[in-house]
Amino acid sequence: MTTPDETLHDNATWSAGSVALSILIPFKGDDPTPLLAALGREACDVELVVLDDGTGDETLAARVAEAVMALPFPARFVRLARNVGRAKGRNRLVAHARAGRFLFLDSDMLPDGRHFLRDWLDVVARQNPPVAFGGFSLHQTPLKPAHALHRAMASHSDCLTADCRARNPAKHVFTSNLLVRRDVFESEAFDEGFAGWGWEDVEWGMRVARRWPILHVDNTATHLGLDTAPAMAAKYEQSAANFARVIAAHPAVVATYPSYKVAKVLKYAPLRGLWRPALKLYALIEGAPIKTRAFAMRLYRAALYVEAV
Repeated sequence: MTTPDETLHDNATWSAGSVALSILIPFKGDDPTPLLAALGREACDVELVVLDDGTGDETLAARVAEAVMALPFPARFVRLARNVGRAKGRNRLVAHARAGRFLFLDSDMLPDGRHFLRDWLDVVARQNPPVAFGGFSLHQTPLKPAHALHRAMASHSDCLTADCRARNPAKHVFTSNLLVRRDVFESEAFDEGFAGWGWEDVEWGMRVARRWPILHVDNTATHLGLDTAPAMAAKYEQSAANFARVIAAHPAVVATYPSYKVAKVLKYAPLRGLWRPALKLYALIEGAPIKTRAFAMRLYRAALYVEAV
């Protein structure tokens, strides 16, 4: 079954009746089959939609289609002919979802608990939250020297308990492991004006937090896809325009963020053309102390955001 810009592959149970939860997984280049296999070990009242956002890899697509066909619950594989981006891709996933609640998962995640889906369904049954974030960890991520910087930075700022995240609930909203009720998403979809990497999910959280409470729970999944230091720097460079878009929409909220405050200070520092590339170069040195590398990378990110503040 096809449309001009997408191809659909449904498994044998896709035509079954209604389900409690739609699992929504986009990917571009990453292989989502380990995640599909892990989810498939739980035969729950769910459906799954996985979207290839214009990867153009026939071998990978065949592997994903095979994994979708083997799932024990209704599943659909959507292949886009061209890349539409992170925000629009997730909005396209919702267009295929049929349940009243969505669970967004990044394709490089892997559930930590044996009853990951059942635990999410339990949250839905007991609390019916408008939005809930389950958190993520690095428990199952292989230790690789090339990923040491990303591991250090993620461990410090992202791998937080629910209690810690709940102190600033809107700030810790990411599509890596995010539950959303349909009525909330129908009122507040992702802003398709974002391009490239970064901030579209955080901005969405800011909008949603104005109207609904955000629940934080400890139902984590491991982030397997840590980046090398050069890849991290490249993503931060992409994200500067998106950061400016968030400031324009939510100036008061962003003004409380450390990255904004540091960028404001750095804005008045002379010779930025010299010290900004020096920060990047130091952060890329694998033999340097990891704490100082992380500090340099955070400063480099703030220096990139100077033009936006």
